[in-house]
Amino acid sequence: MHAGPLGSFISSLILLGSGSQEAPAAEAPGAVTTAPSTNTAQPSTETVITVPIQSYSFSASPLPSQAAVAGVSPFTDPREPPPVGSSVVPDFGQAWAGAYQEAKNKVAGFTIDEKVSVGTGVGWMGGRCVGNTPPIGENGTKFPGLCLEDSPLGIRFADFVTAFPTGVNTAATFNRKLIRRRGLFMGREHVGKGVNVALGPMMNIGRVAQGGRNWEGFGADPFLAGEAAYETILGMQEGGVQACAKHLINNEQEHFRTQESSDVDDRTQHEIYAHPFLRSIMAGVASIMCSYNLINGTYACENDKIMNDIIKREFGFQGYVMSDWGATHSTISVATGLDMTMPGDITFGSGTTYFGPTLTAYVQNNTIAEARLDDMATRIIAGWYFLHQDAGNYPTTNFDAFNPANEDTNEHVDVQEDHYKVVREIGAASTVLLKNTNGALPLKKPRSIVLVGSDAGPGKVGPNEFADQGGLDGILAMGWGSGTANFTYLVSPLEAIQRRARDDRTSVSWILDDFDTDRAGNMAIGRSAALVFISSDSGEDYITVDGNEGDRKNLTAWHSGDDLVLAIAAQNNNTIVVVHSVGPLIVEPWIDHPNVSAVLWAGVPGQEAGNSIMDVLYGAWNPSGRLPYTIAKQPSDYSAQLVLGGQPTDILSIPYTEGLNVDYRHFDSFNITPRFEFGFGLSYTNFTYSKLHIAKVGHQASTDAALEKSWAAGNATPIGEGSSTALWLHRPLYNVTFEVKNTGPVWGGDVPQLYLHMPASAGEPPSLLKGFTNVEVLPQEQKKVSITLSRYDLSFWDTVAQGWRRPNGTIGVSIGTSSRDVRLSGNITIT
Repeated sequence: MHAGPLGSFISSLILLGSGSQEAPAAEAPGAVTTAPSTNTAQPSTETVITVPIQSYSFSASPLPSQAAVAGVSPFTDPREPPPVGSSVVPDFGQAWAGAYQEAKNKVAGFTIDEKVSVGTGVGWMGGRCVGNTPPIGENGTKFPGLCLEDSPLGIRFADFVTAFPTGVNTAATFNRKLIRRRGLFMGREHVGKGVNVALGPMMNIGRVAQGGRNWEGFGADPFLAGEAAYETILGMQEGGVQACAKHLINNEQEHFRTQESSDVDDRTQHEIYAHPFLRSIMAGVASIMCSYNLINGTYACENDKIMNDIIKREFGFQGYVMSDWGATHSTISVATGLDMTMPGDITFGSGTTYFGPTLTAYVQNNTIAEARLDDMATRIIAGWYFLHQDAGNYPTTNFDAFNPANEDTNEHVDVQEDHYKVVREIGAASTVLLKNTNGALPLKKPRSIVLVGSDAGPGKVGPNEFADQGGLDGILAMGWGSGTANFTYLVSPLEAIQRRARDDRTSVSWILDDFDTDRAGNMAIGRSAALVFISSDSGEDYITVDGNEGDRKNLTAWHSGDDLVLAIAAQNNNTIVVVHSVGPLIVEPWIDHPNVSAVLWAGVPGQEAGNSIMDVLYGAWNPSGRLPYTIAKQPSDYSAQLVLGGQPTDILSIPYTEGLNVDYRHFDSFNITPRFEFGFGLSYTNFTYSKLHIAKVGHQASTDAALEKSWAAGNATPIGEGSSTALWLHRPLYNVTFEVKNTGPVWGGDVPQLYLHMPASAGEPPSLLKGFTNVEVLPQEQKKVSITLSRYDLSFWDTVAQGWRRPNGTIGVSIGTSSRDVRLSGNITIT
C-alpha cells in the first residue's frame, strides 16, 4: 500500500514441527548462539509497558490423527493450524461457517448506513492506525471498528516493536519452520499493539528484477512465494491477527503503478500470479488487498473477473477484499467484488468517499442490491469473529501512527519479547554463500581484518534517519516505503564483528567512505582478510532515492560498489564481498577476480543484520540460504524489463508476453546461462543424495472416486463446486523420498528442491519447482527426507475447460540443490 511519507507450548510446537527431519536450529550443533540485544535502554522519562503477548496465545495444535494421515483435516481453527511440515490440507470451512453465522446475526441489527460504515474507512489520518473503520453504535456497542496497520515485516510507525527480516530474505531460507515462526511472532506483536488487521504478507512475483517492492515479497517463483505466504499466514493468524494477502494482482513494478495495465493471459494468471493468493486462501487468510494497477484494461479494485470469479468463486475465498490506499475508483466496485475502501477518502484528506453516503444512495435506489451490501458487511465482520477478536481480552489500539510523540495516544507498549532471536536466525539462514575458494570462509581467528564500505557501519544519525527508510548511508536492512517499520535498534556488521574480534584478539580497522578507493585499497594491504560491504536499495514509488523512483534504475551496486570491490581486490588476495541488496545485482565486473575469495549474499535481513552476517562469516551458522531469484550475467537476460515512459494522462500497457517463462523458467527455456541460478547456495560442508523412491499414497474416499477417475483420464477438474473438490485436488498423491548424507567435516543444513519436467504437450517451461524441504545433518550422518506431490502439483491450467488437467505422458522428477544442479532423477506415469 501507499500510506504516505510520515515521519507455553505453541512456540515449542513451531520450533519442532512435524514433517521435518531436522533438530531444532537452536539446539543443533553449530547453530547460532545469541546474546541479549543491546541498545534497548529507554530514557527514564518515558513509561514503557511490557505486555506478555503469550498470554493471548491459544491452545496448541493437536498431533495429526489417523484421519489426518488419511488426508482428512482435523485442523479447523486458524488459531490451531497444522504443524509445520504437515502435508494435511487444513479445512477452515467450519470456522468460517461459525463466524458467518455470528456476523449475519450482528449485521441483521444494522441500518443501511451502519452496514455501509463497516466497509468505509474513516479517511486518511482519521484514526490511530494507517487504516481505520468506524465504531458502529454508540461508543462501538454494535461493533468496535477495525485498526489496519502496515507492514509485512513489522508494525509501521510504532515503538518497541521488532523490525523482522524482509519477505525475500525469509523466502531465501527455504525453511518452513522459520517462515512460520516469523509469522507467529509478527502476529503476536500486532495483537499486542491492538491491531486487528496486519497488512501483509506481500506476494507479488519478482517478475522484473528491478521491481521496487520485490524485497517485500517472496521471490521470483510462484511455488516458493505460495509456500512462504501459506506458512506466514498460518503463523500470523495463529498469533491472533487478521492477515491481509496483497497486492491482488500483477503489481510487479512501481513506475506508473496507478496508471498501467498489466495484460496477462488466463493460464499465466492462474499458474504464476494467482497461485500465492490461492495458497493464502487455503491458509485461511481473512482479507485480501486489491492493487493499484489495471488488469487487462480494468482496474484491479473494479475487476469482476479477478475478485468475484477467481478469488471468491473459484478459490472459495470467505473473507473480504479491501482496496489499496486510494485504489478505489467507483462506488460500483462494490458490485464487482470490493468489500472495503481504504483509507476511505477518494484522495487523502479530501473528505469525500466512493462509499459512505454515495453507497447508501446506490443501495436505496437499487443500483446495488442490499443483499450485496449485507454480504460485504458480513464478510468483514466474519473476519473479526474468525480470529476471535470479539473476545473481551483483545487489546485496544495503544499507539498512534500519525502522532507518535503524543503521550496521550501512545502507551509505549513493548511487544518485542525475545523475537530478536528469530530475526538473527533468519538473517543467518537466509544468507547465501555464492563463492568460497581455498577455504576463505569461515574466518578462523584472522590476525587482522579491514571492513570497507558504508554498508559495514551504522547510519550517520541512527537507524531511522530517513522517513519510511527512504535513504541509505549505512547498513541496508530493509527497503523503503510503507512496507517498513521503525528500528528499535539496528546492529551493524562493524559492531558485531568488533565484538567477535575482541574474543579472537584480531586487529580491526575500517573505512566507511565508499568513494575514497585509493585509501581503501591501501588499507587492505597486508590484512589477513578484507571484507567489502556493498548494497543496492529500492522501494515504493512515492519516495525517490538517488534518482530511483521506487524501482531501481539499474542492477549495479550503489555507492560505487563495483569500483570499491575492484580497488580492494587489487591490493588484497583474500577479498570477501558481502552484499546487502533488495534483489539481483550484476556482479560480472568482479565475480571472477582471482583475489575475490568469497561472496556472501545477505539480502535485507532486519534489525540483527550485523549479528546475522557475523554468525555466517565465523561459522557459527553454516550457510544454508538459497537464491529466491536468478542472478543473470547481464540485465537483458531476464525475460521482463521495466516498462518506462508514459504521460500523466496515459494508461501504460505492460504486456506479460513472457507468459510462464518467469525468472529461471526463461533461462531454461532459452538455454541462457546465468551467473547464479535460482535455488543456488553453497555450504561449508558437502552433501550427497541417494535412494530416490516415488510411491503413490493414500486411499480416496468414495465421494472422491468420480473426481479421481475423471482427473486420471485426463479431464480438467471442475472448479468452484465446493470445498471438497479443492481439498481433494491438493491432498498428497505421491510421496517422494530420498536420503541426504553430510559427507563433510561440519554440521550443516541443506535445502533439497524438487522440480517437475512436464511432457512437451503440456506447454510448460522445462523445470518447475514443486517442492522443497530443509534438512540439518551432522558430519557423516544420513537422513531420510520426503516431499509430497498433489494432483494440483501435477496439473496445468486448461483455459478452455477452465480447470486443472494432468498432462498426457510421463512427468520427470528431479531432486537437486538448485534449479540446475540435479542429484537424483525419476519419473511419474499417471494411470
